Amino acid sequence: MERWPWSSGGAWLLVAARALLQLLRADLRLGRPLLAALALLAVLDWLCQRLLPPLAALAVLTAAGWIALSRLARPPRLPVATRAVLITGCDSGFGKETAKQLDTMGFTVLATVLDLDSPGALELRACCSPRLKLLQMDLTKPADISRVLEFTKTHTSSSGLWGLVNNAGYNAVVADVELSPVDTFRSCMEVNFFGALELTKGLLPLLRQSRGRIVTVGSPAGDMPYQCLGAYGTSKAAVVLLMDTFSCELLPWGIKVSVVQPGCFKTESVLNVGRWEMSKQLLLANLPRDLLQAYGKDYIEHLHRQFVHSLRQALPDLSPVVDAITDALLAAQPQRRYYPGRGVSLMYFIHYYLPEGLRRRFLQLFFISPCLPRALQPDQPGPTPGHSPGEAQ
Repeated sequence: MERWPWSSGGAWLLVAARALLQLLRADLRLGRPLLAALALLAVLDWLCQRLLPPLAALAVLTAAGWIALSRLARPPRLPVATRAVLITGCDSGFGKETAKQLDTMGFTVLATVLDLDSPGALELRACCSPRLKLLQMDLTKPADISRVLEFTKTHTSSSGLWGLVNNAGYNAVVADVELSPVDTFRSCMEVNFFGALELTKGLLPLLRQSRGRIVTVGSPAGDMPYQCLGAYGTSKAAVVLLMDTFSCELLPWGIKVSVVQPGCFKTESVLNVGRWEMSKQLLLANLPRDLLQAYGKDYIEHLHRQFVHSLRQALPDLSPVVDAITDALLAAQPQRRYYPGRGVSLMYFIHYYLPEGLRRRFLQLFFISPCLPRALQPDQPGPTPGHSPGEAQ
């Protein structure tokens, strides 16, 4: 039976008018979520035209479109005004791009770098406004942290410090935990945990005064057992738990705490294949003889190749992470967790809801495929896998 076309046309006209208004106000972004919502509305339109009277079809389609656009709309944001933000790790990657975007928006940006003459520091100095201040800081050196704290207190006395972005991160080795020197765990913890802890505690009086924001860049490796990222993942897990504790403790002070858990993006550290090769050679040169015999050089070479191959899937556009950090700083009600990056939400769904065997296979499929150490290979002498030396045969 033929239906009246005006119900469909009227609903689409109302939805299109609101979408256009949101786009003009920058409350809505063209992208896959919007296209998916429009596709679902088209399916709903088709069903309504066949199952409902014209007035009911108009009401249902309009309501569905209104709800979809409301869900897709960006949450209300606070004005930038004269807000000051300190960002760590601005030599490259997320830190550098976030500093550039916040400076463009009108923030007073205090950007810390390891080297004031690094390419990233020179780029920031060349392309950003005079509001941006470059500060040298090594998070493993208390004297550097103290100097940055004093500078921040002095230079934000009038505007106040609105936000801290703990972005600086460090990973020293890609290897099984047994193969990784304990010093690599300490190195990762010094930067990713203790450095962030000392800096955050030092800035809390300023952040309490402004009722500001703390944003920390974590990693899915801190939530999931990524093979060969034990040192890095452990330090990220520690800092995320620390931020969750801060989130509870600082709530009465009005400070909001967010953690950004990005997928794999093509930052400078990811693209530096020579650095990972040097790390592998250093590991092989210093590995105890018994461990090298048990695991074998081929095993370590395989893990390194798989790791480097997985980096080829990294996303070149860093804007999802930069946008997440910006939203955490300015949204009236920021999220406690952000998951920018292709497939990250699916990864977390699999991790939390599927059986352990499927979780493990998923990580192996998209990260490092399994490989037996030399001592466990069938043609090698030694205990049979699954049996301890003293176990009855």
